[in-house]
Parts: sequence; structure tokens; C-alpha cells
Amino acid sequence: GDDADAVRAAALQVRDLLGELGLTSWVKTSGSKGFHIVVPLDGQADFGEVSWFADAVAAILVERDPEHLTQAFGKADRGGRIYVDTGRNAYSATLAAAYAVRARPGAPVSAPCTWRELERRLVGPRTFTLRTMASRVADVG
Repeated sequence: GDDADAVRAAALQVRDLLGELGLTSWVKTSGSKGFHIVVPLDGQADFGEVSWFADAVAAILVERDPEHLTQAFGKADRGGRIYVDTGRNAYSATLAAAYAVRARPGAPVSAPCTWRELERRLVGPRTFTLRTMASRVADVG
């Protein structure tokens, strides 16, 4: 649907900006409302630098597409825009691990996927479920 298309487009914008910065990224479904995007770290940056960088990337994304993206934490302040959540990088923050089953109707699973699957609109945030995950792993690993 429209929400899945919007978060897919936002995730692809993140990938593209990270690519402009020379960074490789990977994506997984959240099993909820969005995608989690990860970048490998070389161990040189400390926590504060990583957090600052994530916030700076989000600010650039919002500046480039303020009609569709926001850093506003409060839902009332988002105006229907996609929240670029860098809070998962905060100290003691949590996120759903890869292959975690979410406590939501349909038992969606947070699972790795490919950027190509997002580009082709084959995957949304809740595409994979407890019932479909075994065949997914058998098919693509």
C-alpha cells in the first residue's frame, strides 16, 4: 500500500545518500512500520561520533525531501511524513534483531532483504512472517 511505498522510498533515499558518502549499507524489514538500515563500522569512531553522523545524515535527508521526511519525534508534529529514526543509535536503545518475530498480528518477522527487492517493490516492512520465514531462508538464506 501507500505506507509501504513511502517507507520503501525513504529507505532507498537513505541508501542513496550513504552511497554518495562512500558507504555500503544493508537493509532489513523491521517487522513493524519501517526498515532498519545498517552500515559497517571500522571501530575508529566513538559512540558520540556515530550518533552525530546518523543525525547529520537524517538532517540532510529531511533537507532534501521535507515534504516526505521528518526528524520530528512526536507523531502530531510529523504531518504524515516518514520519521527518519536515528534513535536506534542512542545509548541503551533497542531494535528488533534479524529474524525476531514481532508481537503483532500475523507474527511478522524482522528479516534481512535486498535493496533490489525494495527497488522492485517485492518487500515491505511486514512482508515476512513466522509462517513464511522458513521458505524465505530456504530460498535465499
